[in-house]
Amino acid sequence: MFTMFTMFLSRFDGQSKLLLRSLMSGASGVHRAVDVFHRQQRSNPEMSLCHFIEKLCEDEVTCSQTGEQPLTVKPLVSLFPASLKQNLLSFIYLIHPVLPQTSVLHLLKCLSQDPHPNPWISTLCRQIRRSVGVHDEEPLYSPLCSQRLKELSQRLAVCGGTGGWAKCLSDQTVESGSQSASSLSELGTQRKRKLSFVTVDSGDEETEQQSKRTKMDVCGSERVSAEEQDVHKETPERLERDAAAETPAEELQPAPDRLCDSLPEHIKVSVLQIKELLESHTEWDQSSMDVFKVLNDCDPAQVEALCSALSLPDVPEPTLPKLCSSVLTLSPDLSYSTAATLIKSLLLERVLSLSEPASRCLVTAVTSLCGRYPRPMCHALIGPILKEKNIGNPQAELLNRLIEGCLDSHYRLLLLQMTFSIEWSEAVLSVIHSLLESKPDLNEEVFTQFIEQLVSQGPQFTKSVKFAKMMLTVLTKYSSHMTAAHKHSLSCCLTLNETFLKKSLQAALKRITHTT
Repeated sequence: MFTMFTMFLSRFDGQSKLLLRSLMSGASGVHRAVDVFHRQQRSNPEMSLCHFIEKLCEDEVTCSQTGEQPLTVKPLVSLFPASLKQNLLSFIYLIHPVLPQTSVLHLLKCLSQDPHPNPWISTLCRQIRRSVGVHDEEPLYSPLCSQRLKELSQRLAVCGGTGGWAKCLSDQTVESGSQSASSLSELGTQRKRKLSFVTVDSGDEETEQQSKRTKMDVCGSERVSAEEQDVHKETPERLERDAAAETPAEELQPAPDRLCDSLPEHIKVSVLQIKELLESHTEWDQSSMDVFKVLNDCDPAQVEALCSALSLPDVPEPTLPKLCSSVLTLSPDLSYSTAATLIKSLLLERVLSLSEPASRCLVTAVTSLCGRYPRPMCHALIGPILKEKNIGNPQAELLNRLIEGCLDSHYRLLLLQMTFSIEWSEAVLSVIHSLLESKPDLNEEVFTQFIEQLVSQGPQFTKSVKFAKMMLTVLTKYSSHMTAAHKHSLSCCLTLNETFLKKSLQAALKRITHTT
């Protein structure tokens, strides 16, 4: 399911992709998505989610799980995990006043096509219809839920008087225990031993203790009876477990607050201090910067928890230079794993979501960290950006700045090798051209691998001027690396070129032939 979702994610633009990633963040996903949406609105007041919703509603051809029908056509959003659908609907519910009613109703119609609807999703759809002004007489709760509420109300009425909830739950426990005893004798015996200690008494303290024991017994009896009675499959607890089973691995990560709870006390104190610092609008003095020393006291898991608790992707951009300056003053330097985690958390989402050239604050932050921590920057930021299929000119421009001003030959060679295992795009071509212009130290093996990659990916760039310019750089600046096999491969590649640079490319290749 996660692999399929990753494939679908690549079809969205940068802003939409950032929203979907936020919605995948478990219980906190809805609020994170709202924050991301508001940030995007501030940077581009003309932005609209209509294109995002249209992409979700596009038809997708998929294989039927039953095998009876080889191919089926479904809306893209219906193929997402249930937990992501719930977060998406909650997000739509919060921002629906700024969305066109037709787009919202179209999305709800797509989600209602599921032959086996999730009760929570159905309820959220009905609630949103009411909110946008569509008359819907169907109640929000299911018939089964209505029946159980009536049963619970009747049971509470019968149990009125002394005992209250304790007596009601005690009766329910005894009843469910008797139903299970015949088929599960061992568990029934253990449950009877527990129930033998449960008595209804008018004393307040004993009643409280009895209530606690009774609730524990009720939980145990529900687990037993769930194996026998199909009706329990529809309980909210079971629905939550089903949703968790469909949730991608990264959604199952603990929420930031729970991650923070696992940290030692002195790190928790530092987290609070850093939060206050990031939210303040005053200048940072040396004592303020010293709170970041806690990064050197954390193991990799604690660094990840700390970054999550601080919500670093949401730090305002004007604060980035001060934050990076504080990190750079630390002594000793951060370890590779700590620096990589910090860079990924602080910068990756920001750069991927760029739809226009990076701001001065973001450029300052990226270049300053890259100058001190080039290897973590390559693996935690530049590499993941190159692997994204839909990056554009803003990302390429920022990476070219880093190549030209922050990385030495060793790391430029590392980035060039990273491009051998990805699919090239126009933006990636711009980065490769910048790498070649910087003259990394290529040995014969790496150059041969590059020529093989260039020839294999060339047919999709027959009309690309960027690809032609990159080839011209190879033929003019790396002529000394050429062998007869390289020339033959490039000659075949040049015959496919359809740009105005074709004659210049052929002339450059011919000059290499005459000089070797």
